[in-house]
Amino acid sequence: MKKSQIQEQLKEGLSEQTKYFALLIDPDKVDEIPDLKKLIHVAIENKVDFFLVGGSLIVGNALGACISFIKSQTDIPVILFPGNNQYIDLQADAILYLSLVSGRNPDLLIGQHVLSAPILKRSNIEVLSTGYMLIDGGRSTSVSYMSNTTPIPHDKVDIAMSTAIASELLGQKLIYMDAGSGAKQAISEKMIASVKRAIDIPLIVGGGIDNVQKAKSAWKAGADVVVVGNAIEKSPDLLIALTEAKSQLNSQLNIH
Repeated sequence: MKKSQIQEQLKEGLSEQTKYFALLIDPDKVDEIPDLKKLIHVAIENKVDFFLVGGSLIVGNALGACISFIKSQTDIPVILFPGNNQYIDLQADAILYLSLVSGRNPDLLIGQHVLSAPILKRSNIEVLSTGYMLIDGGRSTSVSYMSNTTPIPHDKVDIAMSTAIASELLGQKLIYMDAGSGAKQAISEKMIASVKRAIDIPLIVGGGIDNVQKAKSAWKAGADVVVVGNAIEKSPDLLIALTEAKSQLNSQLNIH
């Protein structure tokens, strides 16, 4: 895989208004998923676009095994979603190189990156420079606690928009707006739409999306990639419904 393949795919999708779906798997929670292998096979059969693997903590040793299994089953890209500089496994196709631009914690703006940069520079993994924005989802989340940052308030659209613009101007290639795993409320359509209008790079949205309607609302508001993890772990059938909704939406966009 070329080191710029996923970035090029997202850039092309942006110009064609293609919508993508990513399944997020937290290696620390694999024991809580009744049948991880079945879930991954269902994801493959229903043509998810990306597997995101990661989380806020590493308390087990399932990261490598999880990536290895997915890679043995499919060519669908596996992208690391790291909580810190230790969350690196070079079996993955790419890594979301997250700079937590919504917070003011220097360690997550640049500090962790300094430690991991030499490893990534020498590797063949695709590095996806990403402005990561935490948005208040109605409850305290692991990522907010672990990052020691305050999320952007749910209704502060202008702050989110300005943060995304600043990230793009600083050279980030993607924006990821996240309400956090298990959020009570998803990011509002108004905020997604405002951020989308303000930037010219792909927009990823996740957190609090626990049904098809919320996913469709996020896509229609401007999300290029919708990420769902926790809800699918609880209800695997949701994965099938989400991929069907994405395909229908893409068909409609292509028609128009």
